[in-house]
Amino acid sequence: MTTLTAVMIGGLVVVISLLVIRLSDKAVTLPDSITLPDGTTPTAVTFGKGWIAVVSDDNRILILDAESGDLRQTITIE
Repeated sequence: MTTLTAVMIGGLVVVISLLVIRLSDKAVTLPDSITLPDGTTPTAVTFGKGWIAVVSDDNRILILDAESGDLRQTITIE
């Protein structure tokens, strides 16, 4: 094994280790359940600090509380 091979293997191990450490700190906690209004079909979901945004197929964004799952706000997309 040459020195270059050993250095490249060591560098790869360091990069993978750093990725695992950094990404594990960003774990998202989800509520046990989310209840959406009747007739709402989700098309996308995103997470923020203390909130969850659900985009529905009827052009609305529903902002939910991340801990309780309660609806905080509804935004209509025009």
